Amino acid sequence: SFSLTLIDALDTLLILGNVSEFQRVVNVLQEGVDFDIDVNASVFETNIRVVGGLLSAHLLSRKAGVEVEAGWPCSGPLLRMAEEAARKLLPAFQTPTGMPYGTVNLLHGVNPGETPVTCTAGIGTFIVEFATLSHLTGDPVFEDVARKALKALWKNRSDIGLVGNHIDVITAKWVAQDAGIGAGVDSYFEYLVKGAILLQDKELMSMFLEYNKAIKNYTKFDDWYLWVQMYKGTVSMPVFQSLEAYWPGLQSLIGDVDNAMRTFLNYYTVWKQFGGLPEFYNIPQGYTVDKREGYPLRPELIESAMYLYRATRDPTLLELGRDAVESIEKISKVDCGFATIKDLRDHRLDNRMESFFLAETVKYLYLLFDPDNFIHNDGSDFDVVVTPYGECVLNAGGYIFNTEAHPIDPAALHCCRKRKEEQWEVEDLMREFYSQKKTKKFTLKRAPDHGEGENAKDPGDASSEKAGEKRNSKKSSHSLLSCPSQSFNSKLAVLGQVFLDNT
Repeated sequence: SFSLTLIDALDTLLILGNVSEFQRVVNVLQEGVDFDIDVNASVFETNIRVVGGLLSAHLLSRKAGVEVEAGWPCSGPLLRMAEEAARKLLPAFQTPTGMPYGTVNLLHGVNPGETPVTCTAGIGTFIVEFATLSHLTGDPVFEDVARKALKALWKNRSDIGLVGNHIDVITAKWVAQDAGIGAGVDSYFEYLVKGAILLQDKELMSMFLEYNKAIKNYTKFDDWYLWVQMYKGTVSMPVFQSLEAYWPGLQSLIGDVDNAMRTFLNYYTVWKQFGGLPEFYNIPQGYTVDKREGYPLRPELIESAMYLYRATRDPTLLELGRDAVESIEKISKVDCGFATIKDLRDHRLDNRMESFFLAETVKYLYLLFDPDNFIHNDGSDFDVVVTPYGECVLNAGGYIFNTEAHPIDPAALHCCRKRKEEQWEVEDLMREFYSQKKTKKFTLKRAPDHGEGENAKDPGDASSEKAGEKRNSKKSSHSLLSCPSQSFNSKLAVLGQVFLDNT
């Protein structure tokens, strides 16, 4: 539990400027965190907190002045730790549908009596961390299982384009059929957008945009989003959940800023009413829902304020930030931290502080008020590092936050193209060929992509090979090969010249 909290809050230290403490915690973690333990762990939580936190810390280590090993960012102790943790989760994905169980034993795999019912978010919240792992380690298994799970949810959406809250991962039958944007579903939609941005993947974005149409058609009422029956579209719960407050920030990422601001202002009125967001808020009654009056210092509304302020510079968003700081300081501060608010009606406290308060709430608040933070880099500043696979640009901005607010540098995904030695032998041959033939004129001819026809499909059926092609398409300026991987006898079909194996 202590190690999880360290991992979850690690990148917050660097973003807040506490470099020495970041370095100290990294050293503590490098001494070893043991995942070979007989513990049943949430697949979802382990991914977003442990795998995500370790990946983020790994990619930020050099910026913090931590001494990194040769080959970084394609190797390193924190990366190996993240890979080890993710491998412990892989048995959960071994189902007929490819959708994972919700819980896995870190030592023994999935327990024989484990329930096959998993929430939608617990199935669709892996592509950011798992694709990053695959790109950095060269092992495609992580991205493959994450994509298969995403596509299984897409395949099993209702005829009106909605997904429910819980599904049986063995039979693909929906167990809870409430459709909305909040708890149990939220980060599935978030990861379609963020995965699309991170991987420049049109398939994932097209999935989200189709969902977005259905969400607007069936769940949106006066800039609020309700819960509806996934097959009929009839209202089942006219409530707003605090977890839904991420939605305006997500809308801003796809450029829908006007709708995002209107929804954000609705949510902000609830904050001002109570000094925080209750877990459930009955929209028609304008009050909290029985037994859902608490506020565990969740970050979602502040997260949306940060994104929207970057997009609009609207001072109303800074007012929310000020209100949040004052509320949290006045209501929840205690001698040893900041306590969960058990009941917003009378501001009674609970004897606990969630790790996401440090990992997310504090971080988003700080970034809202710190326009010069390196996270907000517009690309004018960057680092060039040399890897075993060539030069690589890092820390140029455009960070993608996972759902636990751990930033991933998208540029890092292009640093570790593990084509082994064959690619470099081919390029050396071509350089030698050019040095001998540079006076001769050639016509550039790209070898055909044999998978292209198969990829031009509906998003639900499209192959993940196209994403792999995109992933490997970016070349350094000196590279002569720009076509996707093919059989070896055609790999040297460059500039109209074809070299066979026996040449």
